[in-house]
Amino acid sequence: MTPAELSRTVRRAVCRAVEDDALPGPVPERVTVERPRPGGRGDYASNIALRLAGQAGRPPREVAEIVRASILRSAADSPPGAAPGAAPATSPGTAPGIDRIEITGPGFLNFTLARDSRAELVRTVLRAGPRYGYGDALAGTSVTLATSDEPRAALWTDTVVELLRSQGAAAETVPGAGERLRPLPAPAGDDLFARLGPDAARWGLLRPAAHDRPQTGAELLVQRESNPLFRVRYAYARTRALARNATQLGITPDHGITPAPTPDGTPEVTGHDSATALLLTALGDHPAVLEAAARLRAPDRLARHLEHTADAFLRFQETCRPLPLGDEKPSAAHRSRLALADAAGAVLAGGLSLLGIDAPAYL
Repeated sequence: MTPAELSRTVRRAVCRAVEDDALPGPVPERVTVERPRPGGRGDYASNIALRLAGQAGRPPREVAEIVRASILRSAADSPPGAAPGAAPATSPGTAPGIDRIEITGPGFLNFTLARDSRAELVRTVLRAGPRYGYGDALAGTSVTLATSDEPRAALWTDTVVELLRSQGAAAETVPGAGERLRPLPAPAGDDLFARLGPDAARWGLLRPAAHDRPQTGAELLVQRESNPLFRVRYAYARTRALARNATQLGITPDHGITPAPTPDGTPEVTGHDSATALLLTALGDHPAVLEAAARLRAPDRLARHLEHTADAFLRFQETCRPLPLGDEKPSAAHRSRLALADAAGAVLAGGLSLLGIDAPAYL
């Protein structure tokens, strides 16, 4: 389950609570889910109960209990894909893709995802490929941005248009339009694209936040891990190298993330490994990052997320060894790790594409 799917699940539960007169309307257009803050629990949290408490005239924790009960009731009554009248597919106290729902603090809903939802996340990424994270959150929205002659503003505007379109908006640039994006300008008279090349120039202009100075130095060309652009592109190239090497060894990725026995006979569950969990978290956050980057006109958010995803993948490949070493026989664990590496590659390629930057298969 992705954050976007969880958001829709919670919103549907609020709709049902309103229909059942358990809560008053109106239903918010969007329900935000994010990583738990200190003191929270699970994989994701939502403050929807705190938002609804005022109009409901009830304490937030009481509203949270109503929403929680509505989620569980909806899951029990209408399991996904079930025929009308079919028996519930979930156990009491659970919902599809969710292992546990807890209420913390003044009324935050905290969600722990089911173990199989992590496998479903990888399958979702691989089905969508580089377009994973594209959605319809802004469908029906029309955005017209003003063109600009300033190099950074022009690139920023064009990139925001692509981000808006990735979320279903009808976006275009028109001279003299009312909404004009004004990131801090690049140095005048410096042809960054000629001096640095298109990929490094785009990264240098898009990676810093709009209010920060763009990066224009030769450090963007350094082929070392101290250079974030190099790390992101290197991480993608490593996912492709793993795929090529796996093909040569006759190993097929297991998109189902099948647990495999470890030497002591206990099952290995990749989601419990810290490096794997960190990478899964980065992949799961990608749709929300794209939506936020579009809504806030902030491509720098996507660039930073790609750095985070690349770092998570590089740690994962060093810690979890997607390919067997020496005389080691290929196992289900290797196949599941290769699938996760493929998913990481899809996210990195898709994100770089939205920024207009090449994702090299060899580096």
